[in-house]
Amino acid sequence: MPRWVPRAIVIFWVAFLGALAVRELFHMVSGFLLLLIVSLFLALAIEPGVNRLHARGWRRGAGTSFILFSVLIAGLVFVGLIGSLVLNQAADVLSDSETYVNETVDFINDTFGANIDPAEVNTAINDPQGPVQEFIDRQQSRVFSLSLNVLNGLLQVLSILLFTFYLVADGPRLRRVICSRLEPDRQRTVLDTWNLAIDKTGGYLYSRALLAVISSFIHWIAFQAIGIPAPIAMAVWVGIVSQFIPVLGTYLAGVLPILLTFLESPLKALLVVAFIVIYQQIENYLVAPRVTSRTLNVHPAIAFGSAILGAAVLGPVGAILGLPASAMIQSIVGSWGTRHEVIEDDLVRDSERKKRNR
Repeated sequence: MPRWVPRAIVIFWVAFLGALAVRELFHMVSGFLLLLIVSLFLALAIEPGVNRLHARGWRRGAGTSFILFSVLIAGLVFVGLIGSLVLNQAADVLSDSETYVNETVDFINDTFGANIDPAEVNTAINDPQGPVQEFIDRQQSRVFSLSLNVLNGLLQVLSILLFTFYLVADGPRLRRVICSRLEPDRQRTVLDTWNLAIDKTGGYLYSRALLAVISSFIHWIAFQAIGIPAPIAMAVWVGIVSQFIPVLGTYLAGVLPILLTFLESPLKALLVVAFIVIYQQIENYLVAPRVTSRTLNVHPAIAFGSAILGAAVLGPVGAILGLPASAMIQSIVGSWGTRHEVIEDDLVRDSERKKRNR
């Protein structure tokens, strides 16, 4: 047997066991790394605001605390208003469930030609041994686990806020420590990349906020015309959720207003579904590409693909962070190398004409 074979076998097994250990370690710290990534994203997003407050005489710690506290209060108020609306509607349904059941059954019978007896449906719902009551009983047994999940979520939010605070408040010191280990040329590269990340993250938030305002305003007009419950709150809900949760945000945002409207009038709920679908197509092809191209300079196909890739790697958080990450990568890669004049050809003539028109 050649002398190198035993050594190769040892190296192979050492590398294999090392890879298993690294994978297991990554699974153990993946949650912590995700918190750091989200904290870094928030730090890049709020640093321009902190810098402005610092230029006006604020301490960086005080400015960071003010912005984080404002964002936290706004989020709690938004969630509280939507939650109180849903709870009030649920209490109304439970107190007058027979009326809602009768109206829904009548709508189904009249629209689809069915022959359902409302009394039988109410009896099945109120039956202690029925599937509806069994489902309610099963949900009551999960209250404890749901409370633990809520508590865990709150701890994660507090951890993200704490990391974000230190990344922004001690941002100059952190950058000095990093640059002190690098040569001057590399220091400039690191600082330029950092500024680019701040610019693209701010552009992402600006574009999402602008699209959320446009979406909320248009949905408010439509919901007001249709006559759904709490049209302003539902329009704001759809605008924010649909813009800050890519890919699936529109469908998740539409569930709540459709459900609340269905309890009042199934016909109005169908109108809400039709409007949300139509507006989503208009936004995808007309509104969003224009806003995104001006703030992030990212092609719509790249934006869509980055959201899907981010969701596949990091889940919902990755879907949100995919767009600004792709914008940063595209800008960094675009700054490398030398650009040359494009030759005349039919395959590039249309794009060149568009550039001249701009």
